[in-house]
Formats: sequence, structure tokens, C-alpha cells
Amino acid sequence: MRVGIIGANGWLGAILGRRLLDSGVVTPDRLAVLTRDARSQPLYSGYAGVTWARDADDIVARCDVIVVSVRPHDWEDVILAAPGRLLISFMAGITLSDLAQTGARCARAMPNAAAELGKSYTPWIGDGLVTAGDAATLENVLSVLGSVERLHDEAHLELMAAVPGSGSAYPALMAQAMLDWLTQAGVAPETACRAVEGVICNAAQLLEGRIAQACQVLHDYRDYRGMTAAGLDAADAAGFSSSMRIALDAAVERGRMLRRQPAGGTS
Repeated sequence: MRVGIIGANGWLGAILGRRLLDSGVVTPDRLAVLTRDARSQPLYSGYAGVTWARDADDIVARCDVIVVSVRPHDWEDVILAAPGRLLISFMAGITLSDLAQTGARCARAMPNAAAELGKSYTPWIGDGLVTAGDAATLENVLSVLGSVERLHDEAHLELMAAVPGSGSAYPALMAQAMLDWLTQAGVAPETACRAVEGVICNAAQLLEGRIAQACQVLHDYRDYRGMTAAGLDAADAAGFSSSMRIALDAAVERGRMLRRQPAGGTS
């Protein structure tokens, strides 16, 4: 298997490239990368043998698996004809129908920020041309980022872009609110940071493998009728759950709009 990454100096592209190499899934001589900035070469300086492709045509000529990891509104600038290749897109809002114009066997995947730790949950979906062998290749490539799951409804992948695709954003939003509350009450910032990290990063690990029981966890806290129960009731009364639904709906709608934006940014 020879893998090419378009957008290899971007956040996810760079993580994928390094984890593919570090895991041994591909060797440097079987990885080709394409970026818009030659200054990104130090990202792969420790991996002798990685090929720096001249353009998308060069990637296609060298590779049988091509990963596109650019911003959705930069997709129009990627001139890609890849018949006979397996194409994996990390772009929100760019549909399988859009990707099919490349002539490739196409799939979409949505890794998240935990990919950097090898703990991403990465859902993916393929078009009707993706074979059983392609599915195995996809799982092999994506597994270096964490766990992998195949979906069968493209609309569901858009929802996943809003939830696991958000990475640590919503926990960070909650963390900031807690930090503000503590520091405004006079708690030293460094102490507030330790306290909030204990909740957001440490205590939340108690839910690992138990997310399906979240409702029961909340019930248990409420049943105790202590301080936390009062806080949960107040959060609900203030519209916490409905605010999350509004936020996720807005994220999905933004994903639909991304590809219609003018080109800009970096890949």
C-alpha cells in the first residue's frame, strides 16, 4: 500500500502522516505528501524517504490510497483526477457525490482532536464502489488515529462532524465557564485550573465505557439531592440541554455552508 496525503502539513494531515509512519503501517518510502508550503518539510524531517509530491497528479501517479485533508472551501482548488484509486476525505460538507467527480472509489471519514493521542473515534462511510478490500484498507489506515466505525448513512456522518468532530471544544467551553466562576469568586487562577481539570479531565474518565449510562449517572446525582443535584436542576431550567441541541444544529448547518465559502486558509 502506498499512501498519499494532500494537506499533509495541516493539523489532521500531519497527525495522520506521523502516526502512519510511527506505527509502521507505511514505511517512509511508501508515503507521499503534498503541501502548499515548502517550509512544512521539517514536519517529516525525521523520516528519510518520504516523497514530497509536486502536485496532485504526482500523488495520484505514486499512490493507490489518497487522503485529502484540506479545508472544505479549499476543495475547489484541488484539481484531482484519481480513477482506480481509493480516496479518503477528511472534509466536512464535501459529499461522496462531490468526491465522485475524481473518478476514485470514495470514502469520507471524520477523525477528531484525540487523533493526536491515538484515541480518536473515527466514523467513516464509503460510496458504492468501495470494496471489502478497500474497507479493510480504510480501517488499517484510520486505526492509527484510534477506534474506527463504518456508517451506512451519509447524513449521519454530518452529525458526527458536529459531535466527535468537535474534539475537546465543548468540554473546553464548560471548563472556561467553571474557571470564570471560580476566579470571579476570588479563587487563585492556578488553583481554579487544578480544580476544573479535576472535573473535566479526571472525573470525566469515570464515564469511559459507560456513556450509554449517562442518564443513570445523572439520575443517581439527582436522587442524592445534594449540591450537584441543585446545580443540575438549575442548568436544565436555564436551558442547558436545549442550548447543546442548538449548538449542534448550528455546527451541522455550518458544515453544509463551508464548501460554499471563498477559498482561503491553509492546507
